Amino acid sequence: MMIMCIIICIYKWRKNSSTITTVMFWKKTKNDRDLEAFIRNYGSLAPKRYSFSNVKKMTNSFKDKLGQGGYGGVYKGKLQDGQLVAVKVLNTSKGNGQDFINEVASISRTSHVNVVTLVGFCLEGSSRALIYEFMPKGSLEKFIHRKDTLKTNQHLGWEKLYQIALGIARGLEYLHRGCNTRILHFDIKPHNILLDEDFCPKISDFGLAKLCPKNESIVSMLEARGTIGYIAPEVFNRNFGEVSHKSDVYSYGMMVLEMVGGRKNLHLGVDNLSEIYFPKWIYKHLELGEEIRPSGAMTREEKDMAKKMIFVGLWCIQTIPLDRPSMNKVIDMLQGSIETLKIPPNPFHSTSPRQTLIDSATVSMS
Repeated sequence: MMIMCIIICIYKWRKNSSTITTVMFWKKTKNDRDLEAFIRNYGSLAPKRYSFSNVKKMTNSFKDKLGQGGYGGVYKGKLQDGQLVAVKVLNTSKGNGQDFINEVASISRTSHVNVVTLVGFCLEGSSRALIYEFMPKGSLEKFIHRKDTLKTNQHLGWEKLYQIALGIARGLEYLHRGCNTRILHFDIKPHNILLDEDFCPKISDFGLAKLCPKNESIVSMLEARGTIGYIAPEVFNRNFGEVSHKSDVYSYGMMVLEMVGGRKNLHLGVDNLSEIYFPKWIYKHLELGEEIRPSGAMTREEKDMAKKMIFVGLWCIQTIPLDRPSMNKVIDMLQGSIETLKIPPNPFHSTSPRQTLIDSATVSMS
């Protein structure tokens, strides 16, 4: 009788334990299990994995915050070997883990001086973090928007701006053509360009990236992605063309024009309504034969650098994707002679679809 009772007790314990185990398993969402499977399948190519306790330790319990975005916060950290890192802690509600997969999948495939290095990651329960090399100068927007440069008290000269524009172009050209899998970034903007101690630019934040076979470029998208002011027309309206690597080219062009003007392209703080949309204002002055440059003396070489950046920017923001240059061509234009550059077609004629979009944006934001 005693033996029978023991057997019954063991049976009930095992049954309850099995139930508890099943409940605990299903506490993980399907997306969590997909993330785990993705990391396992990535094998030796995956960067180093850290526990959340390791993340807390390297950031000194998240003491030194570097920035904040819709994805979460970024904190300064230090690895055991003394290497400084930037730790991006992702909000669990942001993108249901897809942004995490995008970053690990895309950036782990890269190795380029103008693309930020992913040192490691953390995936532990609901805690997700990405660990990058530390970039001491921070992001580009602090050095090109005039209101921000007043805070940093550091204005970049034309030589430095030109080299930064060239470095970003090389990084994008690598993503589009230099990887085994083509990577489309879809969020090129000054905030996502990080600068090292020597102001060497590195493309970061691959949360919106898409991967496609190297011999392909056109991608299907269910919804627009990117940041207002940098999104190519075809990304939110397919009537303009197919979404492809040329969408990154458009974003790059908008960013370069901001670098030239030292201000955001869509600027509502000016008195003259014709100056609200900066690229249109630039083109108007080019047609009149006027120089576009900030106040102050400039050497002949600096004028050529500024003019190259203006021409390249305007070529890159052409309305139709096929009219935009590839990033390889952009590099050639930046490095070539100023005499060989032609003024691009005016994308701001009142009859153009692009002008309708500009006018609508101006009205809605005024």
